[in-house]
Amino acid sequence: MTTSSTYYGVFLTVGMLVTGTLNTLLTKLQDKQCVGNCSDPDPSKREHFEQPVWQTLNMFYGEMLCLLCLYLLSLRRNSGNNSNGVENRDGYQPIADNDDDIEDEELDQQIARDVPTTDALPVIEGGNDPVELKPIVGWATLLMWIPAACDLMGTTLMNVGLFFTTASVYQMLRGAVVIFSGLFSVLFLGHRLERFQVISIILVVVGVTIVGLSNVISPAPHNYSTTDEEIPESVDPNLWKAALGVVLVLGAQIFTATQFVVEEKIIRRYHLTPLRAVGLEGSFGALSVMIAIPILHFAIGRTHPGGYFDAPGGFRQIVDNPSVWQTSIYIMLSIAFFNYFGLSVTRYLSATSRATIDTCRTLFIWMTSLALGWESFSWIQVVGFVILVYGTFIYNRVLKLPF
Repeated sequence: MTTSSTYYGVFLTVGMLVTGTLNTLLTKLQDKQCVGNCSDPDPSKREHFEQPVWQTLNMFYGEMLCLLCLYLLSLRRNSGNNSNGVENRDGYQPIADNDDDIEDEELDQQIARDVPTTDALPVIEGGNDPVELKPIVGWATLLMWIPAACDLMGTTLMNVGLFFTTASVYQMLRGAVVIFSGLFSVLFLGHRLERFQVISIILVVVGVTIVGLSNVISPAPHNYSTTDEEIPESVDPNLWKAALGVVLVLGAQIFTATQFVVEEKIIRRYHLTPLRAVGLEGSFGALSVMIAIPILHFAIGRTHPGGYFDAPGGFRQIVDNPSVWQTSIYIMLSIAFFNYFGLSVTRYLSATSRATIDTCRTLFIWMTSLALGWESFSWIQVVGFVILVYGTFIYNRVLKLPF
């Protein structure tokens, strides 16, 4: 590998790590923005930004930017073809000294790995030769609406869950997608889990359980008041909300795992580049949210002013608070770049590199949250995180079982 290739690999790694870390931290920062009664000396009476549906729309807008990125890559590819006559599919170039020896088919197989990261699209290994696959055009593109709907449900639930959990616990709990994706791949795709995968899933279950318990045992104080009326008087509100946050984030992984299974079904049948898949899901997801917002408002939001589905109220909170709409722009950009960096790392380096970086992202989110004073250190969480990481690394073949 040449020096320039090494530098580019480092650039991709740092880019994925930074943008992935910013995704969660910026969303949590947006949740902390005061949008009402901000001058009240009692923090519990202040209103914070609680609009998970608008945040989901924001995420889909970020994914839509991947189509723009794909267009720019296509322009660069065509420019390169005109200058040297070499065609390079999808706008990607492999980092290697012997570029001529690396076939496009091998690159497609390299990126088609089961790496259940949490934001960038995980392209799952299929059994078909990419040359024999049909291009996804016309009405067939509507198939991407199905995983987009799963993404919509999962992301919205996770956005609500993030209100009631710390950023690090939220990110760690998302690792539970390994459990459901492994189970669903057996039930619906006919996959057969190997022994190391079964053991790794058990480890992930143990790790996620410990992390979830750490959040419930030592809950961070919350100022969110949306669910206060539903909390029994005999129960500590912070404990109740911490438990609710854990349940919501874990429940969202069912939709995320379903999304992965549907994506594999589609990828087995059609030739679809990862960046275009992300862009299509973003487009269909954004359209779905925009249709759902007025329906949810008239069905629920009108009777619950200031709630999750109060569309005019949520819009006013965004446009009237520069910190909120500016953060929204940053989140959109970070999501778009994270998807690009994540897919590029898988293509240029390896799928295991992407899994490792994604785990480091969780660690960086945790360290940053501690430094900002958003959460306190917990040894229980450390134990859960170590077990979770070990199980995830085994599942993704980064590490091997010693027996």
